[in-house]
Amino acid sequence: MRERFVATTQALLGTDLRLAVVLADISGDVFEPARRQYPRRVINVGIREQLMISVASGLALEGLRPIVHSYTPFLIERPYEQLKLGLCHQDVGAVLVSIGGSYDWPAGGRTHQAPGDVALLDALPGWTVHVPGHPGEVETLLRHALPGRDRVYLRLSLQMNAAPRPIVPGKFEVLRQGTRGTVLAVGPLLTHVLNAVAEEDLTLLYAATIRPFDAETLRATLREPSVILVEPYLEGTSAHEAARALAHVPHRLLSLGVGRTELRRYGKMAEHEAAHGLDARSLRERITSFLRP
Repeated sequence: MRERFVATTQALLGTDLRLAVVLADISGDVFEPARRQYPRRVINVGIREQLMISVASGLALEGLRPIVHSYTPFLIERPYEQLKLGLCHQDVGAVLVSIGGSYDWPAGGRTHQAPGDVALLDALPGWTVHVPGHPGEVETLLRHALPGRDRVYLRLSLQMNAAPRPIVPGKFEVLRQGTRGTVLAVGPLLTHVLNAVAEEDLTLLYAATIRPFDAETLRATLREPSVILVEPYLEGTSAHEAARALAHVPHRLLSLGVGRTELRRYGKMAEHEAAHGLDARSLRERITSFLRP
C-alpha cells in the first residue's frame, strides 16, 4: 500500500501545483527523488511530528493541499493537539496518510502501534476516513481525497485482502444479501470475514470508507436486527455510528476489532491478529456464537 501511495503522490506532484508533501523522516528515503525535484513542496521536518502538522496547517492556510505522512502513532497520537488546533480549529484541510496499521510491525513494540487512531479522530470534527483493504484501492481513494480542501485520513496497512474491490469512495459495497443478520467488514479484514461466514446466510457489506458512515446502505440492506462490525482498529470504534444509523430500528450489535488489553509480547502480525480474535477461525466462532438462538 505504501508503494502505491508513494508512486501516485510523486506522479501527481508534477501535475498539481497545489500539492505539498510533509514528512517527519518516515519514508524520507523513498520521497528523496521528489524532494530533489520539488524542494519547495516536499518538506522533511525531521523527527518533529508536532511541527509536521503545524507546517501542514500553514501550507493549507496559504492555499496548498498538504499530504502528511508517517507511522500511525506519530501521525495521530503524538501531534493530536496540533490536529485539533492547527487543522480543525482553523478549519483547514490536509490529507493524512499513515502506515503501520494497528500492529503491522510488532517488533517495533508499543511505540509503533496505534489501534485507537480512528477513535481519536472521531473526537474531532469533519474527518473523512478511508481504510483500503488492498493496494489496488489506494490510488482510487487518494485521488478522490486530493482535489478538496477537507480533512482526510488514509489508513494504510501491511494487512490486505486477497483481491481489490471495485470501491466507490463513501459507499459501502453490498457483496451479498442474507436473512440472519448483517456483517460490515472494514478494509483489510474482508478476506478473513468472507472465510469466516462463507456458510452463513448473512448480508455482507464492505467498507473502504468508514467516515462518513454510510448509514443509508446499512439501513437499506437490513433484513434481520443482528449487526456485526468487524474493524481492523480499536473494537467499538464505529459502534456509535451504527447505533445512530439504526436509532429507530430495534437491533442488537456486536463490535469486533483490536482489543483494549495491551499485548506485551512482540510476536508476529498474524499472532496479534489471532490474539485479538480477528483471524478467520476466531471470527467464525465469535460471529456464530452471537447469532446462535
